Amino acid sequence: MARKPITHTLLSSYPLGDMRLDYLEDDETGLVGLRLVPEALHGLCVQKQCRVEPLVQVKLLGDDYPDGFASGRTMRGAISARRLVWRGQQTADGDGATCIESRLEDTERHLSYVHRVRHPEGAPYLTVETEVTNRGDSPVTLEMLSGFTLGGLTPFASDDAPETLALYRIRSSWAAEGRLVREPVEALHMEPSWANNSAVSERWGQVGSMPVRSYFPLVALEDTVHGVLWGAKLTHASSWQLEAGRKDNGFFLSGGLADREFGHWMKQLAPGERFAAPEVILTVCAGDADELCQRLNACTEDRLQLPASEEALPTLFNEFCTTWGTPQEDSIAAIAEKLKGLGLRYFVIDAGWYAETPGDWSMNAGSWNPSPFLFTRGLDDTLDRIRACGMEPGIWFEFEVAGRHNPCYQKAEWLLHRDGMPLSVGARRFLDFSNPEVQDYLQEKVIDFLRVHGFKYIKVDYNDTIGMGVDGCESLGEGLRQHILRVQAFFRRIREQLPEVVVEVCSSGGHRLVPSFMELGAMASFSDAHECEEIPVIAANMHRMILPRQSQIWAVLHKHFDEGMLYYKLTAGLLGRLCLSGQVLELSDAQWAVVRRVLDFYAKAAPVIRRGFSRRYGPELSSWRHPKGWQAVVREGGEAVLCVVHTFHEAPGVVRFPIPEGYRVAEGCARDGIVWAQTDRTVIVSGLRELDGMALLLERD
Repeated sequence: MARKPITHTLLSSYPLGDMRLDYLEDDETGLVGLRLVPEALHGLCVQKQCRVEPLVQVKLLGDDYPDGFASGRTMRGAISARRLVWRGQQTADGDGATCIESRLEDTERHLSYVHRVRHPEGAPYLTVETEVTNRGDSPVTLEMLSGFTLGGLTPFASDDAPETLALYRIRSSWAAEGRLVREPVEALHMEPSWANNSAVSERWGQVGSMPVRSYFPLVALEDTVHGVLWGAKLTHASSWQLEAGRKDNGFFLSGGLADREFGHWMKQLAPGERFAAPEVILTVCAGDADELCQRLNACTEDRLQLPASEEALPTLFNEFCTTWGTPQEDSIAAIAEKLKGLGLRYFVIDAGWYAETPGDWSMNAGSWNPSPFLFTRGLDDTLDRIRACGMEPGIWFEFEVAGRHNPCYQKAEWLLHRDGMPLSVGARRFLDFSNPEVQDYLQEKVIDFLRVHGFKYIKVDYNDTIGMGVDGCESLGEGLRQHILRVQAFFRRIREQLPEVVVEVCSSGGHRLVPSFMELGAMASFSDAHECEEIPVIAANMHRMILPRQSQIWAVLHKHFDEGMLYYKLTAGLLGRLCLSGQVLELSDAQWAVVRRVLDFYAKAAPVIRRGFSRRYGPELSSWRHPKGWQAVVREGGEAVLCVVHTFHEAPGVVRFPIPEGYRVAEGCARDGIVWAQTDRTVIVSGLRELDGMALLLERD
């Protein structure tokens, strides 16, 4: 039997830069949803034969769970969302942005919702925030509230667009962050059933306080026929989820806070209380994944508040892969003397500076007193020696935790709890930032310490995850959410009291690379990949996830490195912020000549690293631990272009890659034997061997 055609009514339409945002009402259900398309392709939209995906997905305690075999798989589609009634819309222009507020109401449960879309003028993205207010006389408990939801994909085909749609996700693990995975929706078994009565979906994300441990909180969907990608990036740093799927011809993307089923989250609203889901960044483009991801990254770029010293993207040295946790005063002084004259701005003293006895630094976190046996002349003596060599000293902290051998580990009233007991993860417990005594303690031990000793750089590390949550709220997940917000408030306190201090965000490398943390720091550790071949692979993929100007990449140098390996390691740092470490006391004059050559080249390339657009060329790499082939990252920055090339195992001797029109090669940085040439819009590099690294700087012709 033929189905009755589904029709939608266009309620409003907004041009937002090169995007078009439509609000559609389902003529049968009355639900209102979004349609986001490139402005240039708006005229190709058709009447999609699918139900409108509502602006808000929500599940309230006591309401029916979704049907269609969905319960336990997703909380989307519950009656809580289906009974929301449209109450109108208003727009406002101010602060350089367009804001669209849509109002919805649940008359049965006495809840009002505001769905806010904000588009900064000229931005390639928009942000979404959903807020709910309890207007009734009784408490109401949320089990799920979406940060965003986008349906009706693709709007350029009325049917389910078979063999047209591909889902993008980005996998992550320790020292292997940022693998982009593209899968046709058919391969994910996400075709609609013949009767459209089964919810076909997938829910994934991260539970705990390391938001980039298994996945990055980013999703994209591609219409391969029209070359259009839709993408969303979550911003918060506690448990999160993303969902993708369909019940009919329309594919959906949604996500935000991890819900009760996935992230142990519930939130009770007292009468008159309101709650806003964390902000989400959305975009759409006619392009590729590189373009989509960098459009989303533009939101962080627009919000950065950085010390003036960051304008030149200075290089730095971190002694961890030199001393391996034993930063003793004489060795630091010798290293600093060796680095004199290189133009490095910061010398970072990493973990171990607070060790109470030899060999126990990993268990001592918490008291943050300079080690009496590492700094026998006092810490300031060492800092003065660093400054005398032309560098600003920096210092490492992991101030959110207490190690097992530290007195704070036993102060139960200072610690986060689960099930009424202090939460222990390995040899760590976590400080409770809701306790005023903890706040006062960290003010003295961190902020006042930085001020008294004149530090201009702090590396804030975080080396394990809280997991599903903590006591203190109506749910473990809500306890975790509130804790992370308090931690981020302390980061802001550092910036407010010490605005000239550069903050590096680290979490076992790259486990906190989310917008809400990236906005709090000048830099972030791109990964804990220090002593491995895959460093340039990870660094290149980071261009999709974070701004290169914030991506700190280590070049760990060893005395046995030949010229080729030195360039391999050092030029990987040109994919972000170059940080030196390693056996610098044992390098030869010839090796130091290579280091100086790359540092000089980095200074010239810094404007392109600071702001530009990147594309990666070369074969896809199956194994990162044992990479084969080659890659080239071409970053266009207005007046110049930076090309960074790396070869891996079984590499060709010659590689070719395109460059933007109107540029010519001005300078190269490579070992002897590598040559390059340019023909129109192609660069040809020859003389390559396995594990080579080189870079070119192009200027306008």
